[in-house]
Formats: sequence, C-alpha cells, structure tokens
Amino acid sequence: QVQLVESGGGSVQAGGSLRLSCAASGYTYSRSCWGWFRQAPGKERDRVATIDDVGSTYYADSVKGRFTISRDNARATLYLQMNSLKPEDTAMYYCAADPLAPVYRGGGHYYCSPRQDSYWGQGTQVTVSS
Repeated sequence: QVQLVESGGGSVQAGGSLRLSCAASGYTYSRSCWGWFRQAPGKERDRVATIDDVGSTYYADSVKGRFTISRDNARATLYLQMNSLKPEDTAMYYCAADPLAPVYRGGGHYYCSPRQDSYWGQGTQVTVSS
C-alpha cells in the first residue's frame, strides 16, 4: 500500500524559511512524477512545484526563486525548501506522486504534473504571519 506522509510545516514570520518533507512508503514504481501542491482556505488547490525522473522541474510563478523542489531517491523522500516566505504562502501543502503523470508544455519547456487520482499525502499546514 502506497503511503505519502508530509512533515515540516509550521508557523513562521514573513521572510522566514521552512523545509517540507514527503516520505514515501510502498511506492515501487521505477518512474514517477512528484509534486507539491497547496490549498488555501476557500481557494482551489494549486500546483507549486514538480520534478520528474530526470530532475526536470516546474515552479509556479509565485514561488520561482524562493522555493526549491528536490528528491532523495535513496530515502524515498521528496523535499520542498521554502525561503523568503510570504503571508500569501499560507496554505495546506500536499505532496503527490504519479507514475503515469501527463506532460505539459509551458514557459518554453516540458513538465509533468501528478493527476488528481494519483497518490497524495494528507497535507501539512504552513502559516506565514506578517
């Protein structure tokens, strides 16, 4: 049984940093797309960052230059380093994994994105105060 468990969320002041982790267990697919999404109260869930098998990454415009997505395959863990946090980054953050993720083209390059019905964690809350 596949399980994704996020951790690392918390409360921080604007300008601060947090590092989210997503530990995967039971995930035996040799190829996969991994991603971080977030959902603020009353808003839709948005894609934040994704990374594919060869390390190609995607970032939402709102987080470019501030967030970094990475993977540790040996530890089966996905990370999201978040720097220069802003109050508008406040949301529940979810990780997702998808062995059959579609590929999109945007901003002049291709990127993958886990589907809604792929594997998702339960989320970790990030709160940024001004």
